[in-house]
Amino acid sequence: MLLCALQILLPDAPLIPVQNKTQQSSSKLHYGWVIVAIGFLIIFSCIGLARYAYTMLLPSMQAGLGLPYDRMGFIGTGNFCGYLLSVILAPRMIRRYKPRIVITGGLLLITLSLFGVSVSHGFFLPLSLYFLVGMGTGFANIPTMALISYWFRSDQRGKAAGLMIGGNGAAIVLAGVLVPYLNRSFGANGWRAGWLLLGIIALIVTLLAAWLVRNHPSDRGLEPLGKAAAPSPGQLIPHEHRGDGALLARIGMLYLAFGATFMVYGTFIVTTMVREYGFSEAKAGMYWSWAGFFSLFSGVLFGMLSDRIGRKHGLALVFAVQSIAYLLAGLKPGGIGLMISIALYGSAVFAIPAIMAAAVGDYLGLSRAAAAFSTITIFFAAGQTVGPAMAGIIGKTAGSFSNAYLLAATVTAAAMIFALFLPKPDMDM
Repeated sequence: MLLCALQILLPDAPLIPVQNKTQQSSSKLHYGWVIVAIGFLIIFSCIGLARYAYTMLLPSMQAGLGLPYDRMGFIGTGNFCGYLLSVILAPRMIRRYKPRIVITGGLLLITLSLFGVSVSHGFFLPLSLYFLVGMGTGFANIPTMALISYWFRSDQRGKAAGLMIGGNGAAIVLAGVLVPYLNRSFGANGWRAGWLLLGIIALIVTLLAAWLVRNHPSDRGLEPLGKAAAPSPGQLIPHEHRGDGALLARIGMLYLAFGATFMVYGTFIVTTMVREYGFSEAKAGMYWSWAGFFSLFSGVLFGMLSDRIGRKHGLALVFAVQSIAYLLAGLKPGGIGLMISIALYGSAVFAIPAIMAAAVGDYLGLSRAAAAFSTITIFFAAGQTVGPAMAGIIGKTAGSFSNAYLLAATVTAAAMIFALFLPKPDMDM
């Protein structure tokens, strides 16, 4: 019902005058970069704030709700379960309603659910609402990342996806500064004020997305940005290859490894700093903000690097950096080691989604990019559903998250090796 209403309110006809193809060459700014800019804000809101702010809000929210580690871990897992459900449904929704409608609907669901979390009590109500936040995240994120393959050709996809993913880092920086301030200002209700403010920000982004997102360059009378690669004589751009299913499964397993590990660190590292290192919330927030600062560049730098050295080598390099970050966190070498771990985590954390968004277009072509990205995201969502829940159980049992971080380092080290055996794409598309 919500998406049908949005479809009526947001017709495909552009709100800004359409340029024709002859205008494209003379235009100073290709509209693809507007898509990247609004994509940055969408990712900032639907993943960066709706998910990563939970890391900063978790200690005060845990105290306010009176819940143990494992239940807070399960609330985080509820979010990932909602995300998993939405990525299963997303391809059908995108085909029926187009990306713009699905993105706007997802953001609106996030907005309403965040408002609900801000006034929730107990365990089951915040769990249910955060589940809905996860659903909205999937409906907003999947079509947003799929737009990369439509608006950019292969030689530009890594950079464009990396710039979009930078929204996550900006959200982490904001949360690291904002949440301690709200807790100082509102005391025990600081986490409630935090969720309320995040809902207001999400509402603003929802309105901007409804106004600016376009489904395809043809909606603006444009071609995708980048160099067109002509097929070899007699070669056609294929719609499907034998073995594509197995290839998707291999890419998906790498995405699963990323999903199962990065949110273990992302969910519990602030709690580790406060409870195990004895940091104040403000100091832990400052450290987490540094992770966000470094992550601002992770997607675009590794995305551009993968444009040059190839997706499989880019993936392997990112997994190597992440392995070192998790290993340092697990070994607890002291304050300096923790700082290095956080810097490495931030430097690589959002590189994997950027490379994956580019890779599906390279391997499978434009016509199947959205469905392929949704398929591999099912693996990712399954991994991030299991990871934090297991880490919460480990933390409750052992009284420390060190073993969880060491397990994450083992998984990413295996993924690094596995990535090197991916094939090269047959051709650029």
